[in-house]
Amino acid sequence: MSERPGLERLYLDAAGAIASGSKSFAFATRFFPPELARAAHAVYWFCRTTDDMVDEAPSVEQARADLDAWEGNLRDALEGRHVADARLRLFAGVVESFAIPHEYPLELIAGCRMDLTQSRYATFDELRVFCYRVASTVGLMMTHVIGFEGQPQERAIELGIAMQLTNILRDVGEDYGRGRVYLPQDEMERFGYTESDLAAATRNEKWRNLMRFNAERARKYYRSGLLGLPSLHARGRFAVEIAAKVYSQILPRIEAANYDVFHRRAYVPASQKYWITARTLCSNAVSVSLPWQR
Repeated sequence: MSERPGLERLYLDAAGAIASGSKSFAFATRFFPPELARAAHAVYWFCRTTDDMVDEAPSVEQARADLDAWEGNLRDALEGRHVADARLRLFAGVVESFAIPHEYPLELIAGCRMDLTQSRYATFDELRVFCYRVASTVGLMMTHVIGFEGQPQERAIELGIAMQLTNILRDVGEDYGRGRVYLPQDEMERFGYTESDLAAATRNEKWRNLMRFNAERARKYYRSGLLGLPSLHARGRFAVEIAAKVYSQILPRIEAANYDVFHRRAYVPASQKYWITARTLCSNAVSVSLPWQR
């Protein structure tokens, strides 16, 4: 990607967005070579901005209008037409440089738009569509940034679903405050946990069983998704592995808090992130040099 005046400043702004928005992902991008880290930051900046248009809008009407305008500008940027928004110009440059299919960012916008029209999910099959759109599409974009052999797309989809399920379990209380319940309605009924219980932040055995069931589902998706790592080019594989392993550690943090996701937010402390990194390096028998330096 050719350097243009101000481009370096935009990449720094994108790095700042990921540093403030997701410490876990910011940590993982440290293990990308510089050109991949910059591209990852640009992708994240686009995704974060899109998501914020829904979560931070003063009204549904405003969010809908903002998303419609954002999508129109994105389509213009992807087609090579000039747009005023620097975030979209940066992202469109990454899409072009790494041959990212246009359908992925458009699907992500469609997923964010679902939050404006759907606040409950009858089944996991319904929820899976949402998870694919808002999370798996990010993983699919990153497979093109990293490079791959074979067909790792299904594994990237599964890893994205695992991470979004982790988000859902961590943010149950916060999401309910926004009027959203992502836990499938049929599963809540199966475990005997009602929305009234949710409103009261009730943590009984029914709640623990419901959360335990969903945490195990997320772990299955992590295990399946990580099987796609060998298909990724070595220069980016390690960072993806770290991102997945760090993020998956939110689940035991939730469990250790007795599934209290109403009054506290589970996170992985820096010390554990470094421990996961060291352990992964050892288990992969990586030398002192990082993968792209070998």
